[in-house]
Amino acid sequence: EIQNLKLFRHPHIIKLYQVISTPTDIIMIMEYVCGGELFDYIVKHGKLKESDARRFFQQIISGVAYWHRHMVVHRDLKPENLLLDQNLNVKIADVWALEHDDGRRIPEDELWGSPNYAAPEVISGKLYAGPEVDIWSCGVILYALLCGTLPFDDEHVPTLFRKIKSGIFPVPDYLNKSVVSLLIHTLQVDPMKRATMEDIKNHDWFKKDLPAYLFPLPNDNDASIIDMDAVKVVCEKFGVQEKELHSALLSGNPHDQLAIAYNLVVDNKRIEDETAKLEIKDFYVASSPPPTAALLDQSPSRPHPERIASRQRMLSGGNGADRKGTPMKRAKWHLGIRSQSKPHDIMNEVYRAMKALDFEWKVVNSFHVRVRRKNPSNARPVKMSLQLYQVEYKSFLLDFKSLPTNEEAQSQDPSVAETSYNQVHNTMEFFEMCAALITQLAR
Repeated sequence: EIQNLKLFRHPHIIKLYQVISTPTDIIMIMEYVCGGELFDYIVKHGKLKESDARRFFQQIISGVAYWHRHMVVHRDLKPENLLLDQNLNVKIADVWALEHDDGRRIPEDELWGSPNYAAPEVISGKLYAGPEVDIWSCGVILYALLCGTLPFDDEHVPTLFRKIKSGIFPVPDYLNKSVVSLLIHTLQVDPMKRATMEDIKNHDWFKKDLPAYLFPLPNDNDASIIDMDAVKVVCEKFGVQEKELHSALLSGNPHDQLAIAYNLVVDNKRIEDETAKLEIKDFYVASSPPPTAALLDQSPSRPHPERIASRQRMLSGGNGADRKGTPMKRAKWHLGIRSQSKPHDIMNEVYRAMKALDFEWKVVNSFHVRVRRKNPSNARPVKMSLQLYQVEYKSFLLDFKSLPTNEEAQSQDPSVAETSYNQVHNTMEFFEMCAALITQLAR
C-alpha cells in the first residue's frame, strides 16, 4: 500500500516522496505546504463567500475522486487534514488514514476519523463499502465552508452521535436552494440514498465555474492491451516477476495491490503522452494550479496536471517522438550503505566486520547498535551508532552516526578552542572508523 501511495500524483493531494521504516518508527518524507490548515482559515474568516466555498469544495472532490478511482478511501476527511498552499489551493493530507475500499465492519476500538465528520454507519460500526463515508465527510466540510459552523455538534458524544444518526441539521436562510439540495443529498443517513461522486460532479451548483483540469475526459485507449513499460516499472518497484503481475491483472480483482499499482502507472503515463503533444505555452504546473486556474481556458483537451510530464522533458525541446525510450531519472542521494540482502543477513555481516576490527558494541534492538573503538593514542574511545532502515521495497540502508564521547556529554562549559579542536579530532576519527568498517564489509 505504501508503494502505491508513493505513485499518487494529483494537484490537490499532498505528495508522499519517501517512506523509511525502522523497528520503532516510520518516517514519511512529504511535500511541504506552507499555508496552514483549512480549519484555521475557516476559524479566521468565518463563513466563506459561496464562490470561495465552491472553489475549495471542487478541489477537495477532485482529489477524493482520484483516490476513489484507484480503490482507496480516506476515512478521516476534515478541515484539519486539508492544507492550503501559498495560492490558497487545497492539499489533502493525512495519508495514514487511507484504506483500500474493501467493505468491512470496523470494531469500535478501531474507529477512524473525527466524530463530527464521521458518517452514521461508521459511528454505528456497520458494514460500509468505502466511498460513501468520504462523501458524508465532504458534505460536512461543505456545510462548514458555507456556514462557518458544523451541521452536527455537541460536547456530549452520545448526543452528538444521536444527532448524526438522525441526519437533521439547521439550514440557514442565506443558503440558496441549489447548494441546500446538494447538502441534503450528501448528508443522507442511508448510504444507498446518499449522493455518489458522479451525483456531485453533475450537480448544477458544483459545475458552476468548474476548472476543466479537475476532471479530465477519460481516455478511449483499449484497456485490454497490456503496457509492458508499466509492467516493468511495477515489477521493479515491488520485486515481483512479470507472470505474477499478469496473474493479478487477469484475476479481475480491483483491490489487488499489483493491479492498482499497474493502473496508477498507466494512468500517469497516459497523461504524460497527451501532454507531450502540447506546446510549452499550454504547460500547466503539475504541483499546484495557479491562483486564476478557474479563469483559464476550459477546453476539454487541456490535460490533467496529475498526468503532466516533467518540466525538464518539455523544455528540452523534445517533440515526443522518443517517448518509448528510457525516461529521464533524477539522481538519488544516499547516506550510508545500501543493500538488498535480508535485514538479518545484513546485521550478521555487520557483527562479523565489527568483531574482525575488535570493536565493542551494545545492542539497542535487532537493527540498531552502538559501537566504540579504543583510540590507541589516548584513553578516549570513538563512538558511533549503526542503524538499519528500510528505504524502499526490499532495499535497506545502513546509517552511520557519530556519537559524543563521555567527556563531551559531561562537559558543561568547555572553552571554544578546546571544543573546536575536539569536534574536528572526533570527526576525523569517526570517518576513519567508518572507512575501516566499510572496507571490512566489502571483503
